[in-house]
Amino acid sequence: AQMVREARANIDEIDADDAIAMLEDPGVVIVDLRDVSERQRGGYIPGSFHCPRGLVEFWVDPDSPYYMEVFGQDARFVFHCASGWRSAITVDTLQRMGFDNIAHIKDGFTSWQAAGGPVEMPE
Repeated sequence: AQMVREARANIDEIDADDAIAMLEDPGVVIVDLRDVSERQRGGYIPGSFHCPRGLVEFWVDPDSPYYMEVFGQDARFVFHCASGWRSAITVDTLQRMGFDNIAHIKDGFTSWQAAGGPVEMPE
């Protein structure tokens, strides 16, 4: 909990309503950090990019053999997890790695659903 509090003091937090308003913006990439099982069980934000939390530092780093081109886009990246803890720590870590123009959904996918954000279910 202490690490989350410290991370939140250093990052840009977006509430669910603002994140929902960004959904159709082509300059925004929503990144889902949750496990595959969480996405299968509860659904996901339409159009979101799935990047499991354990891989994010490797997928974002252009010098990594695991780099994913999606993170090379000139876009605003909005990360989320279920409740905002993993995404807060992730955004803080990525900022320290030099990755910028990033934020997270303050209370995660739970707040997205509570605010009436669209949810897509896997087939």
